[in-house]
Amino acid sequence: MTGTVSPDASPPHGAPVPPPDATAQRSGHAATRHAVARDAASPPDAARPGTAPVAIRPAATVLVVRDSAAGELEVCLLRRNLESTFVGGVSVFPGGAVEPADGDPAVLALCDGRTDAEASARLGIDHGGLAYWVAAIRETFEEAGLLPATWAHSGAPLHFSDDAFAARFAEHRAAVDREERSLAQVLETEGLRLDLTAMHYVSHWITPPGRSRRYDTRFFLAQAPAGQQLLHDGREAIEGAWMRPVDAIARQEAGELVMRPPTVWSLHQLARSTTAAEALAEAAALQDVPSFGANDPRDTA
Repeated sequence: MTGTVSPDASPPHGAPVPPPDATAQRSGHAATRHAVARDAASPPDAARPGTAPVAIRPAATVLVVRDSAAGELEVCLLRRNLESTFVGGVSVFPGGAVEPADGDPAVLALCDGRTDAEASARLGIDHGGLAYWVAAIRETFEEAGLLPATWAHSGAPLHFSDDAFAARFAEHRAAVDREERSLAQVLETEGLRLDLTAMHYVSHWITPPGRSRRYDTRFFLAQAPAGQQLLHDGREAIEGAWMRPVDAIARQEAGELVMRPPTVWSLHQLARSTTAAEALAEAAALQDVPSFGANDPRDTA
């Protein structure tokens, strides 16, 4: 599921993010603009007679970064399918709901760089934290074709070194997306392990009450794996590109790209860094992770 974020959560007062309606009004994508406006205008669930509260689903989103040939910071952005029933046409980072398989002991045993206890403590939950990291990696593999993994026998990073090798992983990717094969099965078959050392938790967004879908989303920042090419899936994501954060912000402000507030806020934070190494170092040193929408008094769950 591409870019499942907390789409209507708002950053704190003073953050450099335009309101969703203003963003929509400037958009050049009429269908997307109207869909965003419709969603924003929908009455809260509590105002609809007989409507049950919307369950909040755990989700993970990842800002995958790299340096361009010119040495400038770039981030992976995908554009959702215009026909999608959820934020169609919107530009997002790879991400989606945390699935039960993401917490399977088989895949957790193949993770390096972080234990479940460490991941859970970092997220402020009792257990199951490592599943968020796994979900972020799985979604990035499904949607963008990028897999940060190492060979179990040598510890060397995974490269798609030739066409035949790349084709084999393209087949793995499609099978995982169709839920015909788990990520754990791919890793076990190929003799790979997930590398979590360059993947850091950077923000937390919860969709406020009143939306048709609600997510408790953890945002991560991760180094793009070398020797792999960004390839959008052509189904949920119809475009994929590496962009400098400042360019993405400029295109959003010009109405060329439609984005939700968490995406815009994240790009502004990322734009403070000039290289991937700088952004990753800042993320690794982050002590107090920003959280938006948590502890909403309207929530009873």
